[in-house]
Amino acid sequence: MSQLLSVRDLKVHFPVGNRGTVHAVDGVDFTIPHGKTLGIVGESGSGKTTTALAIMRLAPITGGEIDLDGTPISRIQGEDLRRARTRFQMVFQDPFSSLNPRDRVGRIIRQPMDLLGLGEPSDRDTRVEELLQQVGLRPELKSLYPHQFSGGQRQRIGLARALATRPELIVFDEPVSALDVAVQAQVLNLIRRLQRESGLTYLFISHDLGVVRHICDEIAVMYLGQIVERAPAAQIFAAPRHPYTQALIAAAPSLAPEHRRRGGGARLQGDPPSPVNLPRGCRFASRCRLAIDECRQVMPKLRECSSGQVVACHLV
Repeated sequence: MSQLLSVRDLKVHFPVGNRGTVHAVDGVDFTIPHGKTLGIVGESGSGKTTTALAIMRLAPITGGEIDLDGTPISRIQGEDLRRARTRFQMVFQDPFSSLNPRDRVGRIIRQPMDLLGLGEPSDRDTRVEELLQQVGLRPELKSLYPHQFSGGQRQRIGLARALATRPELIVFDEPVSALDVAVQAQVLNLIRRLQRESGLTYLFISHDLGVVRHICDEIAVMYLGQIVERAPAAQIFAAPRHPYTQALIAAAPSLAPEHRRRGGGARLQGDPPSPVNLPRGCRFASRCRLAIDECRQVMPKLRECSSGQVVACHLV
């Protein structure tokens, strides 16, 4: 299957004055085939949101390559980047702050079409109504303001805005974390239905393993700026190999007990090292109950341990 998105050795570093450099994303590689979903999971501070923002060209890229079906989006600038933005869009985490409270919903959804010159101006209001219906809202609601909607409805509006440019890739950054459980299920079902109907490709950022288990084809686990394990979703939950992945699964409250048991009783202890003063070896070694001297001295590389499953661990 051909790849829509290819990310190679992506780095995003932020200088912090005289104290050094924050290695927010530090050499990340992955691909997403057409029509599939990759989930990136990890604790807060693992670099998953920064990865998403870099792919969207909303965070400065220090190094590496991002290719969207032949377009080098990590290198293009100016008008070339502006034209390419129709092909990749984002749905943000907070539905309450990602919509302009002073604009009516119809204008919010129409704005990407106006800014990028998509379609005939006379047809754009009709397109707005179609998009509202597509995400499960009534067309006449376009005249209301964001504060007149619930959190779940606002996230549907954000999704309609992302769909306005007919993108190939949609990046979701924790799209249901601000919603209650019942509304989460509705929004996730909508996201899956749209993918089936339109052949969309998704990058899905989340800290909730229960969410990614139901929506993702493949999962990448990030820790302190690096991917430590990547595998098909079913394989991650059936046989997690990296100690960090095992600890995340064992601690996930949204997973059924039989899934949490596959974490092998692993527990996260202590805090991650500073992203400014990174350890010499494995970045997880200081919190790993299995770590040996080699782990503290030598950085492990991602290697295949079974079909389709790659792990960065000396002990696997």
